[in-house]
Amino acid sequence: MSHVSFEQALARLEEVAERLERGDLPLEEGLALFEEGIKLSRHCQERLEVAEKRISTLTLPANGEGAVAEGMG
Repeated sequence: MSHVSFEQALARLEEVAERLERGDLPLEEGLALFEEGIKLSRHCQERLEVAEKRISTLTLPANGEGAVAEGMG
């Protein structure tokens, strides 16, 4: 799943959630979709964490002190 973009995973997760919410699936199919949804959710969370770390690194001042957003300090 590492080759799947965040946007692709999120779109598929939305499709899976919609199908599960309808509640008209046979048990095995519902379980398979639920499992796929969990994997997609974890993938999205991991991608968000990576992006958050990159943003944190990019916004650190050169002296290494924590950055404070303008108007918030």
